[in-house]
Amino acid sequence: MTRTLRVLLPLASLLLLAAARSPQAGPGSGKDRAEVVLSRPGAVAYAIAIHGGAGVISKRLPEAEKREYVRSLEAALRLGQEALAAGGSSLDAVEKVVRFLEDDPKFNAGKGAVYTHDGTHEMDAAIMRGRDLACGAVAGVTTVKNPISLARLVMERTSHVLLVGPGAERFADAMKVPREPNAYFDTPKRYKEWQEALEKERRKAAGSGETHGTVGAVALDRHGDLAAATSTGGTTGKRYGRVGDSPIVGAGTYADNRTCAISATGAGEEFIRHAVAHDISALMEYGGLTLQQAADRVIHGKLKPGDGGVIGVARDGSIALVFNSEGMFRGAADAGGRFEVKIWE
Repeated sequence: MTRTLRVLLPLASLLLLAAARSPQAGPGSGKDRAEVVLSRPGAVAYAIAIHGGAGVISKRLPEAEKREYVRSLEAALRLGQEALAAGGSSLDAVEKVVRFLEDDPKFNAGKGAVYTHDGTHEMDAAIMRGRDLACGAVAGVTTVKNPISLARLVMERTSHVLLVGPGAERFADAMKVPREPNAYFDTPKRYKEWQEALEKERRKAAGSGETHGTVGAVALDRHGDLAAATSTGGTTGKRYGRVGDSPIVGAGTYADNRTCAISATGAGEEFIRHAVAHDISALMEYGGLTLQQAADRVIHGKLKPGDGGVIGVARDGSIALVFNSEGMFRGAADAGGRFEVKIWE
């Protein structure tokens, strides 16, 4: 009996430790995980990363245009940083940043959404909270001024995760969110890209050489909660109600307090096939990799060169900005004084 107790007591201790760490420990488990995060040595109080799309971004970009992109990214990043510094939630911070970028016609989301093959605009968005894995998404919306806010309402006001097309529009009616006629999303730059895409299609030329336009934000707040948000107008000339990775939880958007928050930008179909956002989280949870190591392995080891990239914030506040394309509009800031915006390596 004594020998049996000597064997069982250590085992019981391990089981109790595992139960305490389990995400299923109880209703307050998300809060408990957050407290563990903040007690870790070296953890920063808050951190945020943003992106405005990845792809073929020429280094010959006119200096004035480059300054405009940098100015917009800095303004978006500062908006999120100030919200977090004031003690706001990561969920509020990422929504504010993405709304700002949706209203900026330079980026392929909201006002700057690209044209479909039929000359209209169809937008997708998703948002996720790492504390309890709550998430909401919309796809194929055509009149919603800020799709990211409608995605949050799906998360908070329904029992669903993803609403699409006419159903999402009816939900927007019920929620009385700001609406605009589809023509509101027209911009000269996107119109030119659409015409070029149609011409290439007529010539049966392969590839458009455009950026993989998406906007996104990920954040860790002072409470230890992670959140991610992504919004996009999709790809120029898309057909048949095509939906990419942005509103697909686990592909283009993911957040879990145990690991990280991820927002992706790139060739959406590839990010869906490889479940990129969740794969990075899983490599951290099950493989013990750091955020940087996990993101590098997926972006450089599983995707093809040029497919795009991700931004991520880990539960300790470390940040990863990883891409395999020519460039990625991106920025990062944290409580330690970091504040930077970049386009190329």
